[in-house]
Amino acid sequence: MNKIVGKEYFSENVIKFEVEAPLIAKSRKAGHFVMVKVGAKGERIPLTIADADISKGTITLVVQKMGVSSSKLALLNIGDEITDLVGPLGKATHIENFGTVVCACGGVGTAPMLPIVDALKKAGNKVITVLAARNKDLIILEDQMKQHSDEVIVMTDDGSYGNKGLVTNGVEMVINREKVDMCVTIGPAVMMKFVSMLTKKYDIPTVASLNTIMVDGTGMCGACRVTVGGKVKFVCVDGPEFDAHLVDFDEMLMRLGGYKDIEREEMERFDCHV
Repeated sequence: MNKIVGKEYFSENVIKFEVEAPLIAKSRKAGHFVMVKVGAKGERIPLTIADADISKGTITLVVQKMGVSSSKLALLNIGDEITDLVGPLGKATHIENFGTVVCACGGVGTAPMLPIVDALKKAGNKVITVLAARNKDLIILEDQMKQHSDEVIVMTDDGSYGNKGLVTNGVEMVINREKVDMCVTIGPAVMMKFVSMLTKKYDIPTVASLNTIMVDGTGMCGACRVTVGGKVKFVCVDGPEFDAHLVDFDEMLMRLGGYKDIEREEMERFDCHV
């Protein structure tokens, strides 16, 4: 079991946890994730490692309450223990000096983007980060992003903070003013789809970190399969990052919605029980 040593609310439904995991903290790299389970009969869920402190032996996870499993995790407090935590899993982000890199993230996708932005900056890139959310309250980790980025552009759907518009508006604003050599995007699947469509129009190489359904996280169950360049890939072992221009986002979105009715029913039962 892994003890929770820190908990902070970014918003009502987005929580940051600091968890004891010394071996994972020592070996993790940008892009890696862990599989988390709460309770002996709990469901495994993937969470990207947002940060790590080797000296303290801890990793940072950011959780958005969406279903039963994430809600169970959100109920845990400092001193409680996570039943199972396995990782680091997946392939680390490929980092090199590309030149100017735009990092486009939406909502809680900002958390897994943070270590990538840090690594890209340390590799000598000019890093421009576009943070996007529906409103000001859902913008997270802005100050931390500013520490590692050359520039941070904030976009909100309702215009309550930063610039009014979508993440794609912020990305295109940068593209129209200077040469962009690479784009990295993390967030809701539909957001990454439209970022990919935009950068493909401008012939800008783009990497997307996919957030598919996962069960075991080791490539055995096949639940996380996606089509990339016409070939079947498993996000947990072949990814989570892929050439965004080759990802079949429509298929991915269809698969993500396959259990929505069941998830809704289970969440209603959970709310009644709580």
